[in-house]
Amino acid sequence: MFYITTTTTTTTTIIIIIIIIIIIIIIIIIIIIIIIIVIVIIIVAVIVVVVVVVVVVVVVVVVVVVVVEVVVVVVVVVEAEVVEVVVVVVVVVVVVVVVVVVVVVVVVEVVVVVVVVEVVVIEVVVVIITIIIIIIIIWSYMFTLVVVVVVVVVVVVVVVVVVDVVVVVVVVVVVVAEQL
Repeated sequence: MFYITTTTTTTTTIIIIIIIIIIIIIIIIIIIIIIIIVIVIIIVAVIVVVVVVVVVVVVVVVVVVVVVEVVVVVVVVVEAEVVEVVVVVVVVVVVVVVVVVVVVVVVVEVVVVVVVVEVVVIEVVVVIITIIIIIIIIWSYMFTLVVVVVVVVVVVVVVVVVVDVVVVVVVVVVVVAEQL
């Protein structure tokens, strides 16, 4: 009788240890996936910001060149007064630059919002997966899993904190890029 009880306890302990190892492996895989997704999101955000900045620079250069050519043509061919032409040109350039800046700001803000939303969605998915794992384990072994639950909760909290830190870094990167 004593032998059977000892064997059952040992088997239960081994099963619990195996379940703990499986949970830790699953959580590590989830963390790696989250890190990869966040890195991809950051790369895409940076690429979008760089592309927008390049497009803005090209548009501004083209507008300036076209405006200079128009000024030269108007002054030489039409023989208009230089002051009138310069005033019109300055107004046009200011309007174009303001429109371009507004478009850049809107695009950068949209990128920031998309990145934050994606990271929050990832956090929610991780928390849901972890809760499901905890429920399954507790359902299987109700009395012997206090340690497992504590470990899982700690890991989930660490994951959420890491993801939040990454979100802050992404927002800072985008805001800095927006200022450039």
